[in-house]
Amino acid sequence: MNRKEFLAKLGMGAAFALTATCLGSCSSDNAGETGDVDFTLDLDAAANAELLQEGGFVISNKVVVAKNSDGEFVAATVVCSHEDLEQIVFQNNIWRCTAHLAEFNQQGEGLNANGSNGLAIYQTELSGNMLRVFS
Repeated sequence: MNRKEFLAKLGMGAAFALTATCLGSCSSDNAGETGDVDFTLDLDAAANAELLQEGGFVISNKVVVAKNSDGEFVAATVVCSHEDLEQIVFQNNIWRCTAHLAEFNQQGEGLNANGSNGLAIYQTELSGNMLRVFS
């Protein structure tokens, strides 16, 4: 085998290895779900102060809880469906993964190719200064 043939075979093997690795890790059937969720946040607590302002968010129990531009509370899993990384944040009224820039609307629908698997969304219920987040 000459040098050219060796490099051609090496290139084919490397391409297969990279493709198989990416296809295996870039898919997810659970859309970032973290299971059943049911917890309450005290909006008077200093740890939750970000929720008092529009666009603010906190992360609790593997859930990102945010206050959108309409003044409503929204919640989604912190686990991105693109590669199961815990990097979802709330920016500019959308959910965004800081690792690979997957984007999702507030209903969890993907807004780009990296967000195509969707995102698990949770319900919120405000009672006085207590915010319940649940599935």
